[in-house]
Amino acid sequence: MGYDGIVLESWSRWAAYGILHDPSIRNLALQFVKQLGETLHSTSSHRNNEQRLQLIYVIGPPSSERLQEHDFGPKDLETLSEAVDGFSLMTYDFSNPHNPGPNAPLKWIQFVLRLLLGNSGSRSNSLASKILLGINFYGNDFSLSRDSGGGGGAIIGRDYLALLEKHRPDLQWDKNSGEHFFFYADDRDIRHAVFYPSLKSISLRLEEARSWGCGISIWEIGQGLDYFFDLL
Repeated sequence: MGYDGIVLESWSRWAAYGILHDPSIRNLALQFVKQLGETLHSTSSHRNNEQRLQLIYVIGPPSSERLQEHDFGPKDLETLSEAVDGFSLMTYDFSNPHNPGPNAPLKWIQFVLRLLLGNSGSRSNSLASKILLGINFYGNDFSLSRDSGGGGGAIIGRDYLALLEKHRPDLQWDKNSGEHFFFYADDRDIRHAVFYPSLKSISLRLEEARSWGCGISIWEIGQGLDYFFDLL
């Protein structure tokens, strides 16, 4: 179809099915990704015979402060570094309706990068250029009612603008997470918290990626606001 390559997301599914808990099968999984990348690199693009097909591999952040056996870690990154052209790191979805809060706290992003690439003294790590730091262009609208058991979820640009127009809320800045948010009450008088990226929050994350020597991946371009592109 004339594409430049493949974006593959499999690690999260392998973890969910327990494949990564068995060391031997985990190794086979890594070998599969490695061989796929090597095969793509040996295949020319239909549009340009001198251009080889590429592999972008999607990886999730660790599930805890200490790497678990099913987490994608520094050794996995090194193992696949030559076969994979870029690792799309999903540094978003930190919070959920059962645990409302920021989408992608900056300190958490820094922690994930340190875990994969080493401490701040190792930012010249050549593997950093393979990391595509995930930046969300969507936000979240969380219900804060205990009676309703929580609720809400992702919103995109048009939803965010509609909430701003209807409720005229005061935007607040959370310096700990590096994100803007606001509160409002819906028609049933249930209180909501809305976290949505802003030029300031995106700028901070772009600067973080730049300081590490990383690239970025966006989820996803069509969900954001037009003026986000002024930063890119």
